[in-house]
Amino acid sequence: MTEILIGIVAGIVSGTGMGGGTILIFLLSFLLGVEQHVAQASNLIFFIPTAIVAILVNFKNKNIDTQLAILISVFGILGAIIGANISIHIDVNILKKCFGIFLAMIAIHEIYTIFKLYKKKYKNSKKERK
Repeated sequence: MTEILIGIVAGIVSGTGMGGGTILIFLLSFLLGVEQHVAQASNLIFFIPTAIVAILVNFKNKNIDTQLAILISVFGILGAIIGANISIHIDVNILKKCFGIFLAMIAIHEIYTIFKLYKKKYKNSKKERK
């Protein structure tokens, strides 16, 4: 049952374009105790069908810049090959720490973005009151 819930949560987050894999890796390793390498590999398999569905929906809604998507995809494939080879040779504990740092960086960026938006809205509301 936990696996089903993890899949649903990761699928919803993935469908919104926020990176369901990040949630999936965290939940698999934290809740189910799956080794980091296995969680990351499972995420890659999970990513294929969810990405196809997201691509189809976004393509239908004309939300995809095809030239940009092709350029990013080519270099993304190159990066994936390099990253997979690096990952295979890294100790699990180091990989977990790297993933944790990555999550912390995302959290800091999101907090900064929210703060920046709040500050901008506050300045605008102050101008409107004058």
